[in-house]
Amino acid sequence: MASMRTDDDGGFLGGMRTITPLIVAVIPIGLVFGSVAATKGLSPLEATLMSALVFAGGSQFVAMDIWSHPASWSAVGAAAFLVNIRHVLMSASLGRQMQGFSPSSRGIAMLFLADEIWAMAEVRSRHAPLTATWFAGLVAPFYAAWVLSTLLGAAVGAFLGDPRAVGLDFAFPAVFVVLVMGFWKDRQAGFTLAASAAAALLVHRFVPGVWYIAAGAGAGLAVTAFAEPSEEAVAS
Repeated sequence: MASMRTDDDGGFLGGMRTITPLIVAVIPIGLVFGSVAATKGLSPLEATLMSALVFAGGSQFVAMDIWSHPASWSAVGAAAFLVNIRHVLMSASLGRQMQGFSPSSRGIAMLFLADEIWAMAEVRSRHAPLTATWFAGLVAPFYAAWVLSTLLGAAVGAFLGDPRAVGLDFAFPAVFVVLVMGFWKDRQAGFTLAASAAAALLVHRFVPGVWYIAAGAGAGLAVTAFAEPSEEAVAS
């Protein structure tokens, strides 16, 4: 779990130190998104506004994948909904750890809930209380890196060429591999991750669209609900 270790400082700088390794990883993803958006006809301003206002890398990439002129807003909206529905589960999980947040700060925090931010906050909540200032330390640099890297990627997209040629396309899955491995702490977690992966891969293979995301989440929930409690959970 070393790759997911959080800083013991509960203040803003502690949050910044915790998220810094993932900021390094998210910059190439932002560059790729900006480049892809430019190839779809979005201006650097439009691509940057999308990252600033939507702030959801997965759904943004899906939206670009099905983008057309004129854009089918119903298709884009439906795809974004399916991709982001996991945020309901993430916010429900993290919300239980935010007792020290005011109602308004909790609501604002949920607006900036990205996978990486959620993962870091979940890990910290296991050994220390979450604070609004620490969470802000996670969000501020991560959000800035995502928006600014999108701007740079859109501005120089023509010079980047095909992201696959330089390996930038692997940055997105690489980040999630690190996050998943950080949560692999016992046999039950392994079963949950394996079930989610198997369901997602199966649905991705045979069902068009992004239904594989909902399938993976559903399979993970089912295994968690019906699996035997792990020895670690029983001991606690």
